[in-house]
Amino acid sequence: MCAAVPGYSPGFKRPPETLRLKRKRARRSEAASPPCPRAAPAPAPRPFPGRRNPFSSLDNAPRPGTAPPRPPGSSELQEQRPPPGSQAPRRSLWQFLDPLQENKSTWKEECPEIADGTPLTNDLHLPVSIPDVTSSPSTEFPADWSIKTRLLFTSSQSFTWAEHLKAQEEAQGFSQHCRATSINFPQSIQDPKLSTELRCAFQQSLIYWLHPSLPWLQLFPRIGADRKIAGKTSFWSHDEALQQVLMSEWSVSFTSLYNLLKARLCPYFYVCTYQFTVLFRAAGLAGSDVITAVISPTTRGLREAMRNEGIEFYLPFVEETRSKKQKNCKTNVDTEDNSSETSKNSEDGEEQGVSDDESFSWLEEMGVQDKIKKPDAISIKLRKEKNEVQMDHKPESVALVKGTNTFMLLNFLINCKSLVAAAGPQAGLPPTLLSPVAFRGATMQTLKARSINVKTPVHLRCNDIFSLEITGPVMPHCLHTLTMLLKSAQRGAFSAVLYTHEPTAVFNTTTERTLNKETMCKDLTKCGLHLKTLDQLTQLPTLGKSSIRLLEMRDYAYSWKS
Repeated sequence: MCAAVPGYSPGFKRPPETLRLKRKRARRSEAASPPCPRAAPAPAPRPFPGRRNPFSSLDNAPRPGTAPPRPPGSSELQEQRPPPGSQAPRRSLWQFLDPLQENKSTWKEECPEIADGTPLTNDLHLPVSIPDVTSSPSTEFPADWSIKTRLLFTSSQSFTWAEHLKAQEEAQGFSQHCRATSINFPQSIQDPKLSTELRCAFQQSLIYWLHPSLPWLQLFPRIGADRKIAGKTSFWSHDEALQQVLMSEWSVSFTSLYNLLKARLCPYFYVCTYQFTVLFRAAGLAGSDVITAVISPTTRGLREAMRNEGIEFYLPFVEETRSKKQKNCKTNVDTEDNSSETSKNSEDGEEQGVSDDESFSWLEEMGVQDKIKKPDAISIKLRKEKNEVQMDHKPESVALVKGTNTFMLLNFLINCKSLVAAAGPQAGLPPTLLSPVAFRGATMQTLKARSINVKTPVHLRCNDIFSLEITGPVMPHCLHTLTMLLKSAQRGAFSAVLYTHEPTAVFNTTTERTLNKETMCKDLTKCGLHLKTLDQLTQLPTLGKSSIRLLEMRDYAYSWKS
């Protein structure tokens, strides 16, 4: 069966045809002699075309509609060779890396931007990410309310000033944080390594507060952290009494944070559960004159439970799409069409208003009501709420709570049994509380920082590129404080890659309520943040669903990509 198909040879019996051709090239005497004319056998179809030898390679496997390989002296190869005086056409690197060009046309059709010459990264193993929005240079970048898991700063200036802090500098940084001391730096620092104030302020910017504190567990991020927590000691998972103690202490800390937020002594804080994350913001931040809470992602069950508790909330992105549709209908449809549509909608509403029992009354008239199973009330309700269920766990499911409803949300989260996992690696573990200021039951933590020096070849020589890596839950105030320090230490020239915790990227949705900036900043001066950082966080969010991915400063001007 294998001999019937020319050029086919199982890889485990005989070498591929290409290897035999290479062996024949070495025998010039045999190649010079004229070949004996032989009648080529007609290719017969394989009896089982769907089955192929699993041990054969792709090189010697027969392909439908292709002829067997020809020897080097064939006329087809001679036609493909360029004439002696002409130059061979240049082939790009991607043509050598991609020998199979069958899907070339479809790839160009699906990705016209990349096919038309979009710049590619130097590292072939990294995916090319094309940012959505590019900004123009500005003196300040917009507030980003998402939590970053990693920051990577690069600059042509060294980051040695951030290494090996002395014990006195570290203690001074802790003291400045606890006393909420703000330090203003000049536009440029001549020798950052000898600046004690800069090193102390750097230590101060890395501090955050956490509850609960379990050193052997990574308590952020909580969404999708089962693999990292699995296998580690969790002696409370099977002890209900211990779980109640942990939850009671967590409730006290949570209430303490909300009271600080209400008194405007805490600007904001995060509640990180294993299913969703909540951002509480004080009145005056994000352009709102009341306390706001943003929840993402949400599910239909969570939203239904909040409605049952009387918590009023709205979905910003759903409301935005509805308003756009209404505007389009008003501009594109005439008044006569609108009247006809309203009449149809009223008829549809009357039909939908009919009870489920009446809608199945025709089964009783036919006498088959016992033979056909009616759909239960739950399935009917799920079918009606199909659109609401489809947006679960998506950015469009973000919910916004305002004003006094945030206090009702506080009580709801404290008494919600599904807030803590009942099984799995995170069973019985209370949610993580993250705050820029101290609160009852909190533990002081610091972000991890390290500097790396890399040499990159540029025009036959190596240039030094210095980088500073920050890992941990980087909150919005920390990002802005670090950029202010680097602005002076790196002489207004650096770039940063920001790694966002994706469930929190939608926290940049707008609140649609603005207030005078001056009055908002005056009321929040005692919240422990730098005045410039506070001024940035009072701005109305403009990023929407996205967050800042790349941040660059040149000549003391910011530009960013989201």
